[in-house]
Amino acid sequence: MALFDAYMMVDWSAAAVPRTGKDSVWICLASRSAGGLRLLTLENPATRAAARDRIAELIVGCREAGWKVIAGFDFPFGYPKGFARTLGLKGPAWRAAWDEVDRLIEDGDDNTNNRFDVGAGLNRRLGRPGPFWGCPAGQARATLTTRRPDAYGRGRLAERRIGERYITGPQPVWKLAYTGSVGSQILMGLPVVKALRHDTRFKARIWPFETGLKTLTKSDLGDRDVVLAEIYPSLVAPRSNSGAVKDSLQVQAMVGHLRALDDEGALGALFAGADDLTDAERRAVETEEAWILGVTEPGTKSGRIAVDVDTLFADGRHAAA
Repeated sequence: MALFDAYMMVDWSAAAVPRTGKDSVWICLASRSAGGLRLLTLENPATRAAARDRIAELIVGCREAGWKVIAGFDFPFGYPKGFARTLGLKGPAWRAAWDEVDRLIEDGDDNTNNRFDVGAGLNRRLGRPGPFWGCPAGQARATLTTRRPDAYGRGRLAERRIGERYITGPQPVWKLAYTGSVGSQILMGLPVVKALRHDTRFKARIWPFETGLKTLTKSDLGDRDVVLAEIYPSLVAPRSNSGAVKDSLQVQAMVGHLRALDDEGALGALFAGADDLTDAERRAVETEEAWILGVTEPGTKSGRIAVDVDTLFADGRHAAA
């Protein structure tokens, strides 16, 4: 029996102005149907505020239909072990980090934001040279440089999370700018996922912080409507002749990939992460660092799973631009 009835994948963006097309927010939602996979919507909101509201609306609609949903977001849900402790934050490490980012980030309805100020401020508190780096030259300052500092490990915070040692491709969580950077997406994304977690119109659970790092079953989902999880869309290699934007194709391909695994009864096992984690590593992942859904063994390679987007949906719909 499949775990989920609907699959939502979100490609996030830290853009400072309203943006559509390449390097912007893409949302794909599809449901299971007798004829296969039905595309419910593929959207490209211009701002994070619009995306946040639309994602919540879509989850509400799924709840009203009685569906269980997996919602994946393409940014890390945690920082390397010790982040919250070094900042002097109290309470469960992952929640304390989320609350602090949410407290610090200012994100306007037009995408204007203070992410570089936040990165510089966190560096000041974490000790120089701080772990965050990467910014336009005009944003550089004593506590935020344009270049990567040589200051990871050896008593300082690690450059990469445990899970990132298992896969090729992801950039360090501290990198706030330049090609492949994900650090700004984390800062601009965690407040949104936190808001979804606390939306009273539906019941959400964060993987793996609130589920544990284990194989999920129907009974584990209980009365929860949606599981919010970290994904890495580059795990899949979408194939299409549509000429569509890559980000659009990747969220569609991730939807198709996870649904196919669910059909095979194999999706639940992905929530267990990797088998060879030590007890200490597992605790770090479950309480602070999080994990990328679909990474199950060392040497996982990006683009290893090909998905034909043009034939993915039962009605033949897919992105044309």
